[in-house]
Amino acid sequence: MGRIIAVANQKGGVAKTTTCINLGASFAATKRRVLVVDLDPQANATVGSGVDRDELERSSYDVLLDGVAPAEVIVRAEEAGYDVLPTTSDLTAAEVELMGAEGRERRLRSALRPIAAEYDFILIDCPPSLNMLTVNALVAADSVLIPMQCEYYALEGLSALLDTIEQIRGSVNPALEVEGLLRTMFDPRNNLAVDVSRQLITHFGDKVYRTVIPRNVRLAEAPSHGVPAMAYDRVSRGAVSYLALAGEILRRYERQAPAAESVSAE
Repeated sequence: MGRIIAVANQKGGVAKTTTCINLGASFAATKRRVLVVDLDPQANATVGSGVDRDELERSSYDVLLDGVAPAEVIVRAEEAGYDVLPTTSDLTAAEVELMGAEGRERRLRSALRPIAAEYDFILIDCPPSLNMLTVNALVAADSVLIPMQCEYYALEGLSALLDTIEQIRGSVNPALEVEGLLRTMFDPRNNLAVDVSRQLITHFGDKVYRTVIPRNVRLAEAPSHGVPAMAYDRVSRGAVSYLALAGEILRRYERQAPAAESVSAE
């Protein structure tokens, strides 16, 4: 069964969508089967993957509210190399409508579990808030990847997100774990960024990815062309950094696999 990773942080502007589509493209470049789920009403992951949201007949809204099977909604992002469960601005109404729905926090989980085996990775792009859409993502996910800028306000937001993850773990998804913390838009010339980075490593240790995503013009330009940086300029610092992140994540899983096998053998 594929691994479902929610890319989440309630703080906006920390490169959640950038991380989701570029990590997805990087996994795809290593021949992994990838699905990107756009759960943000802004639909940036949809547009940034080259999907025209105005031409969509169905979206993630229909999956969450009407029980439409994801297979009827998923589209192929050819240049990105992965599949997309797209969204439109209709998803804005979903949070309110979900509040009164039966099994509201488990809607996405129920939809994704039947297709999880078709993919190696399912990446969920969450909205910049801890609302019912984000809760759905956390309940559906195996783990949470947290992109964050190295600034003090980001540390405060991280604390709130970790509290939410702990609540989800204690109630509806006991297997949920922190996949890792990713430092984004990093400028090593900024003393504050370097200081916050050190604090993250001190407090979270190996959960902080060694790979750091730098500020990069190509990463910012790529979405306007409807492609991840990997397809826009594969030798740019941004594209290379996300490819390195994909490699780091895959190596972590490779190290964990023998340990898991030895435990099961015992």
